[in-house]
Amino acid sequence: MEKVCLECGQNIKGRSDKRFCDDSCRNTYNNKLNSDQTNLVRNVNNILRKNRRILMDVLNGEEKGMLKVQREKLKRLGFDFKFHTHTFTTSKGQTYNFIYEMGYLALEKDLILVVQKKPL
Repeated sequence: MEKVCLECGQNIKGRSDKRFCDDSCRNTYNNKLNSDQTNLVRNVNNILRKNRRILMDVLNGEEKGMLKVQREKLKRLGFDFKFHTHTFTTSKGQTYNFIYEMGYLALEKDLILVVQKKPL
């Protein structure tokens, strides 16, 4: 009984447990299987990178490592408040949202405090 490649349907020669005729077919088959997950992860990572870049640009050159900005300014720049990597709650109960080392805290009057975590 001859085995056929799961991707292209050609006859397979070689080991009895071989499922693909070559690496190209194996890669194509597996990429098709994982494309939905890959696209989701890629899209989320793109949003996170954009959010981080916006916070870095806003904070650029600020010596203290923190700056208050209007929420509307971040929105105009394309910041998506639904996406962040983690949160940090201080002992005072304030919750910062972080995108990697760049964070922000919602303040009163639609102000946002942008901060950068110091490296370890």
